[in-house]
Amino acid sequence: MYTDSHSHLYLDAFSDDRDAMVRRALDAGVSRMFLPNIDSTTIKPMFRMRDQYPGSCFPMMGLHPTSVKQNYQEELRTIEKHLDPREIIAIGETGIDLYWDKTFLREQEEVFKVQIQWAKEMKLPLVIHARDSFREIFRAMDEAGTIGLRGVFHSFTGSHAELEKALSYGFMIGINGIVTFKNSTLGEVAGSIPLDRLLLETDAPFLAPVPYRGKRNESSYLVEVAAKMADFHNLNKEELGRITSRNADLLFQIQPPHGT
Repeated sequence: MYTDSHSHLYLDAFSDDRDAMVRRALDAGVSRMFLPNIDSTTIKPMFRMRDQYPGSCFPMMGLHPTSVKQNYQEELRTIEKHLDPREIIAIGETGIDLYWDKTFLREQEEVFKVQIQWAKEMKLPLVIHARDSFREIFRAMDEAGTIGLRGVFHSFTGSHAELEKALSYGFMIGINGIVTFKNSTLGEVAGSIPLDRLLLETDAPFLAPVPYRGKRNESSYLVEVAAKMADFHNLNKEELGRITSRNADLLFQIQPPHGT
């Protein structure tokens, strides 16, 4: 019924109860969990989780902008070695993050453009992380060219104008627990996202929705995001779950489980 289109379930935050966490997700109706990569250190645990939960967990491959440091070229070479369309469903997550540190902005822009090219060459969707960086993201996309490019702006927190610009690329919009926060203005924008362009996500273990805010996030909490977004569209959360799962099918073109 539900697809968690973005979750880092392979991280150490789940080391003590990963099996139970996945079971809770499945019991809640979250049948699929998509796993964006972070950097070279997360490749093995991500693929290990794919192998442990075939048909439920689907990996992506990319270099996260906050992992872009002095050694970014070495990181890109490692990531590139694992670019196999039979093994991954998307390129990501990638993008530009200027919230924590602007030191490596030029390198982040370069790395983002490289991954845009990978997505176009491999005909895979691109999963974009944009934090305090929509202007830079849009400029990089325009410079790199977006013909043949598809994807999602994950953890979207932009304005109405930024939403319209993101939609103009043909991309989908990923919404997570931020939309449930009382002090968030995202709800003013999220209700304007067309249903056929909406994806649900958790970004677990981060950004747990109300009533779990401040705790470790997990995929079973996706139903809280679904309920909030369903209210905006006058639907029940189950119907919204089915719609957004179909959107995920269309965007990611899910391959058969590994080993089948």
